[in-house]
Amino acid sequence: MSVKINIPSYMKSSTDGNKVVEVNGSTVGECLNHLVKQFPRIKKQLFSKEGNLFENITISINGESAYPEQLAKPVKDDDELKIVLLIGGG
Repeated sequence: MSVKINIPSYMKSSTDGNKVVEVNGSTVGECLNHLVKQFPRIKKQLFSKEGNLFENITISINGESAYPEQLAKPVKDDDELKIVLLIGGG
């Protein structure tokens, strides 16, 4: 199953400058793991040492949030994922 992941500009150096990467998987987590297999440097920007997605990262599927399922959320062929950095402040 082919899924596209849109890479945010601050992570492009970890994907050799690629803005969009094609991956395979049936869930968001499988897709992100395939991304990490292709570009191992991106792992430290997405996942904690325990293997959890960082709390300030969210994933959207075709423009809709994958929260709260995030990594377990199913994806279909030709879906587009977007990695989004959540910014807080006060």
